[in-house]
Amino acid sequence: MNIRVMIVDDNSDTRNGFAMMLGAEPGITVIAEAADGLEAIDSAAACAPDVILMDVRMPRMDGIEATRQITADNPAPRVLILTTYDLDEYAFDGLAAGASGFLLKDATPDQLAAAVHAVHNGDAVVTPRITRRMLERAHLQVRPDAEAGSDFDVLTVREREIARAITEGLTNTEIAARFVLSESTVKAHINRILRKLGARDRVDIVIRGHRAGLAPDL
Repeated sequence: MNIRVMIVDDNSDTRNGFAMMLGAEPGITVIAEAADGLEAIDSAAACAPDVILMDVRMPRMDGIEATRQITADNPAPRVLILTTYDLDEYAFDGLAAGASGFLLKDATPDQLAAAVHAVHNGDAVVTPRITRRMLERAHLQVRPDAEAGSDFDVLTVREREIARAITEGLTNTEIAARFVLSESTVKAHINRILRKLGARDRVDIVIRGHRAGLAPDL
């Protein structure tokens, strides 16, 4: 399987650097580049990338608004927010706009490639710290929705337990340890949860889980 990637950054050297790193990875092909959010929207529509590496601070249109418009028009591309700044606001805004991950620009080539593969496979690249802070913010701003809870009725008992663990911010490794399962079994459960809920990715499960009252007390 070949993953088609688009790189969006207003700095040409940064785009070239990411393109060189990903170009050396088997199974990943950089098919397009864009210098700002407006270009990204046009290129995404024309090239249909599988994964978009999206900078935050850009002229004309920033990466958050571009992510919002791209994912609203076509949920297929997975967006990975890239930024120099380790600030919660960027992560929150990017994830709320439809991004599937958040990664600093100083990530190693292996980390970058792993993140591309992860979001392409429907996982999310979000650190437990960001997940917990996201839940804390959501807890303050959004009350659980009783109707949202019914969405989880389609899940088995084990799937519901795993959905709750995801909502708590646990990684696949931590979920496997909690329930004494293999990581491959955990991934299979998560894939079924995504399919049954019609969820976009792991981040979507976190948001829905909170609204359904699965989030821990914070």
